[in-house]
Amino acid sequence: MSQITILVIDDSATIRRLVDGTLSPEGYRVILAPNAEEGIEQAQAVRPDLILLDHQLPGTTGLDVCQKLLEIPEVRHTPVVVSSTLRKKAYVEYTDAPNVVDMLPKPYSEELLTTTVANALDTGRLIVQSQADGTAVPEVINALEEADFAGTFKSFSLREVLDFLNNGSKSGVLEVQAGASRIWFFTDDGRLQAVIGTGIDPREIVQTLPESLRDLAPVLNLTVGGKLCSEVDGLVELLDRKVLDPRLLRQVLRHQAAMLVWKCFHSELKGFRFETGRVASPLFRKLPLDTSLAALLVEASGRCGLQDVPEDSSSTVYVRRSIRGQNLDRAGLTADQMKVLSGVNDPVSAADLAERLGRDAEGTRRVLRGLTLAELVDRQAQGEVLQVVALESDPGAARTLRSALGQPGGRYAAKIVRDQLAVQLLLKRGRPNILILPGGSDREQQFARNVREQVASKKINMKLVGILAGEADPDDGAGGEDLFDVVLSRPYSAERIVAAIDQSLNGSPGVPPTDSEQQPSLATCLS
Repeated sequence: MSQITILVIDDSATIRRLVDGTLSPEGYRVILAPNAEEGIEQAQAVRPDLILLDHQLPGTTGLDVCQKLLEIPEVRHTPVVVSSTLRKKAYVEYTDAPNVVDMLPKPYSEELLTTTVANALDTGRLIVQSQADGTAVPEVINALEEADFAGTFKSFSLREVLDFLNNGSKSGVLEVQAGASRIWFFTDDGRLQAVIGTGIDPREIVQTLPESLRDLAPVLNLTVGGKLCSEVDGLVELLDRKVLDPRLLRQVLRHQAAMLVWKCFHSELKGFRFETGRVASPLFRKLPLDTSLAALLVEASGRCGLQDVPEDSSSTVYVRRSIRGQNLDRAGLTADQMKVLSGVNDPVSAADLAERLGRDAEGTRRVLRGLTLAELVDRQAQGEVLQVVALESDPGAARTLRSALGQPGGRYAAKIVRDQLAVQLLLKRGRPNILILPGGSDREQQFARNVREQVASKKINMKLVGILAGEADPDDGAGGEDLFDVVLSRPYSAERIVAAIDQSLNGSPGVPPTDSEQQPSLATCLS
């Protein structure tokens, strides 16, 4: 286990106790010396990473100690922080001491002590080496390079950015500014490996820990911010020795990631930057999440307060969204959660889906909430959206259909397929409001007749829109009104498709439904 050593040379017992009591719990190894002679001996023996030196010592001064340390090869580059009540009067004496990197004015608080020590450890050896060699010191340690990918969330959602990294199999870290916090998403080959954050109170995440993990709650004080300290090194060593159960610790890290992702999706997102090649700390590399955004959102929706899961009204239904422009990564979703996702191919309420799957209603609604945030599922009011299935094998025409019917949040939920078998499968799973079929060839017309008979036998109120080659005449008996409610010819525009659907809904009624299958009126659908 690596441990940073701090040597304290101070004749005040009170100061020595304060430093030891403050830094030891932070994971530092603290060595105490009450005078200059013992301090120099300890410096040679333990070769500390940093020396905290009192300016006024019995029979000598801190400056004399600094000069003697410079004469010892083993410690001449060890950074020194000088502490004094004299402040400016003492500071000026150390102007030419190359091993002094900072001053700590007495009296000081525990917070000032820890931040001064941390900063001196980060920069100390670099400053000492630079002053000894006469070279320039950089203004910023680990200065940020130009991001490989950066922007704001005005035009992109967090889901779209993470999908881009996933689809491109990118490895690195995505930094997201979420309100006053910053969240880091570490990816490897596009898959999420770790999520940490600053400006986060770990107690917020501890409160949502399941009871089975409460004994490991203190771990979150170290892992939420991605700390690099001896305690984290200790966790890695315990894992290596098989003393600590990696399954439980991985569950804690997954819970942390889920709740930080949840925070992102409920905060004002300002900007992001992605740096290729950066990796998470050893603990996260040893226990990588290797999961998807959808899985983390579903887990978080199951752990959050019930007030964060919107209540469903009697008309609320869920339907699966088109995956166009979205990745297919579902890693981390359980088989039970995948059943919920598969169960919303057609509009269904959370209660009905829970009953169909034999699941708890509230648990089902929570899973659907996570899937909705991941944009895999749409949450709608029943009757607002018309379900459309279209058979179109021509790529250009299929793009026209998508531009007309596939807009998120629009009045249509369209599924565009390329073969007749796919149409039959969709008709077995649900009852779309409109079915768009080609009817130019004899084979296509025969398929349309079979569908019309199937719809009539089941007494489904479904409108059929036919697409013919060339000018269509609904009265010529060739695939016109005997098969379709409305026909149009190729090539067709997005506006003509929408007009044809509207005409089919306002025109001939088709096969009327039974009372139990009564469809909503057009006014209701478009309200």
